[in-house]
Amino acid sequence: MNADSPNNLVLATIGETHVGESEPAAGYRAPPANIEAEQALLGAILINNDAASRVTDFLQPEHFQEPGHQRIYAAALKLIERGQIANPVTLKYFFDQDEALAEVGGAQYLARLAGASVAVINAQHYGRAIFDLALRRGLIEIGETMVNDAYAADVDVQASDQIETAEQDLFRLAEHGQSDRGLVAFDSILASSIDMAAAAFQRDGQMMGVSSGLADLDQKLGGLHPSDLIILAGRPAMGKSALAANIAFHAAHNIKRKRQESGQETVVDGAVVAFFSLEMSSEQLATRLLAEQARISSEKIRRGDISSDDFSRLVTASQAIEQAPLYIDDTPALTVSALRTRARRLKRQHDLGLVVVDYLQLLRGTGRGENRVQEISEITQGLKALAKELDIPVLALSQLSRQVEAREDKRPLLSDLRESGSIEQDADVVMFVYREEYYHERKQPEPDTPDHATWLEKADQIHGIAEVIIGKQRHGPTGTVRLQFEREFTKFSNLEAGNYPNDH
Repeated sequence: MNADSPNNLVLATIGETHVGESEPAAGYRAPPANIEAEQALLGAILINNDAASRVTDFLQPEHFQEPGHQRIYAAALKLIERGQIANPVTLKYFFDQDEALAEVGGAQYLARLAGASVAVINAQHYGRAIFDLALRRGLIEIGETMVNDAYAADVDVQASDQIETAEQDLFRLAEHGQSDRGLVAFDSILASSIDMAAAAFQRDGQMMGVSSGLADLDQKLGGLHPSDLIILAGRPAMGKSALAANIAFHAAHNIKRKRQESGQETVVDGAVVAFFSLEMSSEQLATRLLAEQARISSEKIRRGDISSDDFSRLVTASQAIEQAPLYIDDTPALTVSALRTRARRLKRQHDLGLVVVDYLQLLRGTGRGENRVQEISEITQGLKALAKELDIPVLALSQLSRQVEAREDKRPLLSDLRESGSIEQDADVVMFVYREEYYHERKQPEPDTPDHATWLEKADQIHGIAEVIIGKQRHGPTGTVRLQFEREFTKFSNLEAGNYPNDH
C-alpha cells in the first residue's frame, strides 16, 4: 500500500487482519495519509520509548490520520512524560474498550503495532512523513473552506475579508509544528551573536539595531534591536506619533543593501518599514513627512496656504523620499492577528525590517478576552511574538493614563502605562516622550508681573526641547535623552551641545 491508496483512510493490514477494504466511489479522492508510517512509528515508540523524543518537538496527536493512532500516541506521551514506560502491557488497560480498535482486536492491536516497528534511528523520518501529510490535509481543508465561503452569498462578509482569513489560516498552518525551535547548541547561538557584532562593527553607526536617526538615543539604545518590542508612550500632544514617524522614515530613507555571492540582496543598514497608522490616515502621515522634509508647516500644506517656492520645495522633497521602502496601512480597528498576517506577508515579499504601530490601544484582540486588560495583554503578547517570529524590532505607541496630569511633576513613570501591566512586562524597552514646554505654556501668569518675567525666562530655556525618558531597557541603561523638537514641522532632531536647560 502507498500514500495515495484510498485504503489509507482506515487502519492498514497488519499480519492477516484487513479492515475497510471497499472500493471508493467514482471520482472520490482520499485525503493523503500513510497508515503504514503511522503504525511503524507507534510500534517504534512502544518498543523503545526513546523514539518519542525524536518526534515530540514537531509531531502532535492530531497529525495522525487515524483517530485510534491519535489516542495511542497521546496516551504513550502522557505515560512517558510521567516517567513511566509506555508499551503494549502498560497501555492495554486504556484500550481494552476502545471502539476504534475493536475491529482489529482491541488492545491486542498494540502488540501487533510493536511487531511492525521500525528502528529508532528512523523514527524521525517517519514522523516527518506523517507531519507532511497532515499539512497536506490541512491545505485541502483550507482550500475547501475557501471555495465554500466564496460561493456563500453573505452580504456581511467582503471578498477581501475572506482573503485575509485564508491568509491567516495558511500562515497558522505553516507555523504549526515549526515555531518551536527546541534546544539549540550554544556554539551555534554564539556564532550568530558574533555575526551580529561583526555586522554592527562594519556598519556606519556601529550598532546592532536599526538606527533611529537620533545620535543620543541610538547611543542609549544601540539602535532598535531585532526581536525587541519597544513601547513609546506619552500623553496626547507630546509628539509620540511624530517621533515614531521620524524614526520610521529615517530607517526607510537610509536603507542600504548589499549583494551576496549568491546574488541575493540583503539589508545591511536601515530597514524596510511597515507603519500601521490606526489613528491618522495615510495621507495625513504622508503630509507630516513631507512637511518635515520640505520644512513647510503641515498646517499650511493642509490649507493650501503655500507659495510657488514652497510648492517647488514640496515637489523636490517628494521626489527625494518617494523611493523609501515605507509601507503604510491605515486600516481602522485592525486586529492583532490581521496585523501579524500583513507583516508576515511583507517580510516574505520585501524583507521587512521594522514594524511601527500607532497606537496599540486602537488594536483589537480576538474578542476572547473577558475584559480590556486581558485584551491589551493579548495584543502586547501578539506584538512581542511577532517581533521574535520575524526577528525584527516592533515599535508600538501607547497612551498614558490621566493620573500624569494630577501630579506636579508630569514626567511619566512606568506605572502610568494605561490599562495593563502587561505592556511593561512584555516590552523589552519602554520609552516616554515628555515636553515640559507644553505644560509650561499653560501656566502663563499675568503680563507685566515678576512672575511673568520668571515664566518667560523659563520658557526660553525649555523652548523646542523634548525629553525621551527610557524607563525600562532589558539590555542597556535607563535614563533621559534630550532632543530638539520643531513643532511647526513635527520634527525631532539631535539637540546641539550647549542647548541644555540649566536646571536639567
